[in-house]
Amino acid sequence: MHLLAKADFDAFWAEECAPSSIVREEPESPRSSAFDLEERTALFGEAVISFARRLPHNPVNNRLIDQLVGAATSVGANYCEADDAVSKKEFILNINRCRKESRETKFFLRMVATAEPSFKGDARPLWREAKELNLIFASIVRTTRKGMANPRATKGKLA
Repeated sequence: MHLLAKADFDAFWAEECAPSSIVREEPESPRSSAFDLEERTALFGEAVISFARRLPHNPVNNRLIDQLVGAATSVGANYCEADDAVSKKEFILNINRCRKESRETKFFLRMVATAEPSFKGDARPLWREAKELNLIFASIVRTTRKGMANPRATKGKLA
């Protein structure tokens, strides 16, 4: 997978530009899809790391930064695990971890905004993306569970 140019990366998180404008663009190669969740979660983790690097260091912020970066980067790592799952049960377990980590990321972004009010505007688009990811993962879990209850609906998919 190619990395987005710096301008595209910045535009991805810009307030005036909806995150969907880059995430859901047409595929550039046959291997990539129009909705590449692995790339989206990686960009999200990278954006949170960039945000965290700008925060001033003090005892409170250091703890919040550790928690925030850990949760945000775990979203993508757990998605990669889910993508490689060998069973529906393992897939759901990992997607649920993604959901929980994205929710935890929202929480720590809120705490950072409280600890450093001047960064609230920078935290807002990250919080929105964490919320969107959380909703996506919740939907994936519901859909997969529904498919497990009705095996004919998922014939030929994950065993």
